[in-house]
Amino acid sequence: MKRLVIGILAHVDAGKTTLSEGMLYRAGETRRLGRVDHGDAFLDTYALERERGITIFSKQALLHLDGAEITLLDTPGHVDFSTEMERTLQVLDYAVLVVSGTDGVQSHTETLWRLLERYRVPTFLFVNKLDLPGADRGALLAEVQARLDGGCADFGADRPRGALEESVALCSEELMERYLEAGALEDGEIAEAVAKRRVFPCFFGSALRLEGVDAFLAGLARYTREPPRREAFGAKVYKIGWDEQGVRLTYLKVTGGSLRVKAAVSGSREGEPWEEKVNQLRVYAGAKFRTVEEALPGMVCAAAGLSRTRPGEGLGAEPDSELPSLRPVLGYRVELPRGVDAHTALTRFRQLEEEDPQLHVVWNEALQELHVQLMGEVQLEVLGRLVRERFGMEVGFGQGSILYRETISSTVEGVGHYEPLRHYAEVHLLLEPGERGSGLRFASACREDDLDRNWQRLILTHLEEKTHPGVLTGSPITDMKITLAAGRAHQKHTEGGDFRQATYRAVRQGLRRAESVLLEPWYDFRLELPSEAVGRAMSDLQRMGGSFAPPETEGDRSVLTGSAPVSEMRGYQMEVTGYTRGRGRLSCSLRGYEPCHNAEEVIAAAGYDCDADLDNPADSVFCAHGAGFLVKWDEVPAHMHLESVLDAPKEPAGIPGERAAERRAADYCAMVAEDRELLEIFERTYGPIRRDPRKAFRPVRREPARRPPSQPPKGLDGPEYLLVDGYNIIFAWDDLNTLAQENLDAARGRLVDLLCNYRGFRQCEVIVVFDAYRVKGNPGEVERVHNISVVYTKEAETADMYIEKVTRELGKHNRVRVATSDALEQLIILGHGALRISADAFREEVAQVEQAIREYLESGGTAAR
Repeated sequence: MKRLVIGILAHVDAGKTTLSEGMLYRAGETRRLGRVDHGDAFLDTYALERERGITIFSKQALLHLDGAEITLLDTPGHVDFSTEMERTLQVLDYAVLVVSGTDGVQSHTETLWRLLERYRVPTFLFVNKLDLPGADRGALLAEVQARLDGGCADFGADRPRGALEESVALCSEELMERYLEAGALEDGEIAEAVAKRRVFPCFFGSALRLEGVDAFLAGLARYTREPPRREAFGAKVYKIGWDEQGVRLTYLKVTGGSLRVKAAVSGSREGEPWEEKVNQLRVYAGAKFRTVEEALPGMVCAAAGLSRTRPGEGLGAEPDSELPSLRPVLGYRVELPRGVDAHTALTRFRQLEEEDPQLHVVWNEALQELHVQLMGEVQLEVLGRLVRERFGMEVGFGQGSILYRETISSTVEGVGHYEPLRHYAEVHLLLEPGERGSGLRFASACREDDLDRNWQRLILTHLEEKTHPGVLTGSPITDMKITLAAGRAHQKHTEGGDFRQATYRAVRQGLRRAESVLLEPWYDFRLELPSEAVGRAMSDLQRMGGSFAPPETEGDRSVLTGSAPVSEMRGYQMEVTGYTRGRGRLSCSLRGYEPCHNAEEVIAAAGYDCDADLDNPADSVFCAHGAGFLVKWDEVPAHMHLESVLDAPKEPAGIPGERAAERRAADYCAMVAEDRELLEIFERTYGPIRRDPRKAFRPVRREPARRPPSQPPKGLDGPEYLLVDGYNIIFAWDDLNTLAQENLDAARGRLVDLLCNYRGFRQCEVIVVFDAYRVKGNPGEVERVHNISVVYTKEAETADMYIEKVTRELGKHNRVRVATSDALEQLIILGHGALRISADAFREEVAQVEQAIREYLESGGTAAR
């Protein structure tokens, strides 16, 4: 028996809950047909839902069809509760999109369609209310094909099978080829096309009169298939709730394996791992539930006993979901009653925020005020009701305000330097504008030779952990890509908090240098009104700064569609009702953020002074003469220690010759200069080096590319040695690192093969060292593999320790080079007179050797070595 999770979505008043009631009734799950307008719908379990006739919270019910067990999730249709609906999409196998036959495709319907496309949910359509005047089946089918997808096909029960197959075949070339070859399409082929979102079956009827409901249920059973399930346990959390006894419930869908009562479930929250046991598993049907001992793949249940879960979290093998695309656009100040402590109220609002992460609760420390951010006034009314019923607090809300955002218009570099006495960190960030709605994205383009990986990860963590305010109004920034371009740490003085300060200052300094753009939320709207009122409506929309298409007129009614700022559209429904005498209807859906239409006015009203914002400084701290001093943000480029990543000259790719030679020479000179610095640090710490220090920097004499040295180098008695820190090289070279993620032994073997070729060509002794110090009782091992020595260190001896010991002994009579990118190890080997070579530079040497060997073999062995 296939097990499916199907969600029902629609624009408000399209008849979504009525269709759910009809499906449950005709499937035999309920004994009588509930009605929304009578307040007795099976899935409207909350009192306010019955009073207002709308769905506020997603509900669950079970129905059984031929060979299928379907979990039906009824989602909110009102735009204010869109985030509740979007979270439900994460667990759906299929979706049912209900379209009103009298209203057609609304702007919010298109928003729902885009979300279904984003989450790749196969979709059925049910066009409802065909029993009402003005509903034209053919026109409605043409509208959904034009405004949603051309793959929408009429699957009505009254259509002949041949006509249905022909219309389905037109939806894709693959189906057309099968249809032309066989002359028909099988149900399995159609179901496969539906699952791949190539075909979207459309059914027509009237849910209130139960017309077309039986055909729709038969279509669900016939043209759906159970998706593949993984064997390992996995589950996706989509909702957090509380029952009447105050028990916290985690609503989840099991995507693989199974979940049993008393099973341990683990995850992480704010970087801290957690593990808890499931005390109870509930399968809900409306307001009632039954307990089960085990939840199988495809089941939706509520788990009691988990206190650290959050919506969108993946458990077991299931990954976390992406952040919802719908965000709150309005903010309100919470007015608390007398005698209620603000921090107590904050704790209770945090509990509601846990249930709905898109209800943002903000504590303003400076004003000692509690603020909430949400989607609209209906959600605000529901929030006040929830607080009163659950916590017994009669709260009020101040006048709402628009939640603005900020972005930048061009690429800029941000630099942050933090160097008070005995601290050091410098960060260079590249801030690039992104597409509208892309949010913030973070990446690193910094080489590990320049900044260790752990510091890079720390910087990215600091970028993600904070809401960075803009410089125009202090609103959060968005629609940007922030890339770590360069950074520097100090071997001794850098601490983790130093990079936090440098990172925050780099973001802020980049924003001060950039041309910022203020963004505001916009609505897509559809305005239906009498034709004589169109002129007034168009005048109002132009005054609002909105845009709209030419009006569509049919009889004495007209329709205007377009977009306008949320700040101007608030409360406009009441105006429409007034000047149309109740005959106008406005529907809105959130379009996203666009440039603010009155930015100067908003910025002036905000009165934000970024220089006075001491919590978000753009200035940097440098050190001179043993004391730190502050450098203003616009003077930082003159003091920074690293070169600008934007101003640095870039060499065109693929140009050989003198320019490449110059670059190699400059790289070598820089390495020698850095060696001198390291030598000075070493001597200050451990005392002067007794042997000639110049030998530590004497470069290895290189012969022509195809002629390795046949005689040992002059000046030292023994042969040249190359010591390789095995695991350091593996994880520094991209190809070996990728291979190591799959099979470490294979990566180790590949490195040994490369070194064998290198040894044979360069005629130097090669010793590659691998860490084995964690193997208890390991005595260590040295083996000869072809022409090189492979060392596995003994228990409690790291590769660094072994290389240090061998370098000290071999360096007395031999020229020794050590290939590693470990900065501390490089410092130590300098004191023993050895030459260091970084992982990147060694990679180039190995590549040159491989190329020379390849050319030698291709020439038939006649080329000079």
